[in-house]
Amino acid sequence: MKPYGCRAGLTDELSFMPRRCLRSLQAAALTLLLLGLSIGVGAAEAASTTKSAASTTKSAAHVYLLRGAFNVFSLGMDEIAAKLQRQGIYATVNNYLGWSGLADEAAAEYKSGRIKTIILVGHSSGAEAVASMAARLGELGVPVKLVIGLDPLSGPTASGHVGRYINYYVGGGNGKTVNKGRQFSGVLENVDVERIPDVGHFSIDKNQSVQDKVVRDIRAAL
Repeated sequence: MKPYGCRAGLTDELSFMPRRCLRSLQAAALTLLLLGLSIGVGAAEAASTTKSAASTTKSAAHVYLLRGAFNVFSLGMDEIAAKLQRQGIYATVNNYLGWSGLADEAAAEYKSGRIKTIILVGHSSGAEAVASMAARLGELGVPVKLVIGLDPLSGPTASGHVGRYINYYVGGGNGKTVNKGRQFSGVLENVDVERIPDVGHFSIDKNQSVQDKVVRDIRAAL
């Protein structure tokens, strides 16, 4: 029988294989093992970096979105939140009735250092609630980077330590403009969106054009 070379078939007995071939196979197996470990470590590091980045985004900013009355007519807030979250921006959606508790929560998070930027967005009654929430945060000594209202039904007053306040309203409908309070030193903008097709009080939060404006405003603030 001829001696087996390094290309001997795998079906042959390994005991008949020369030692130099076994050493070559062992070296190849060790190389593959080390390569696999290296890839595993790299993947773990990448996952850790991604998780860390997500945590940083969450701790850096919190966007509070408030729905309007009955908690069923402002589901566009959920759509905006989903768009923000897909871009790595931490956002939560709540009913406007809980604005006072949310203000206390936001103040606690800010003062503890868990968040550095607070942004408020509300539709209808929620648009009025974010004005109250901003005022409450001002009383607690907490700044608000951006407030966005979508068609408030009353004319809320902008107050508190707000950097920028944007009120999108339907001029020919029931929406109202926001008034500037005496202690308000930020930038206030009342933007009439009546000319945008298919925009009304119950659809302004769901209109894709308006939603895109809101997301751009938030990204610009961050």
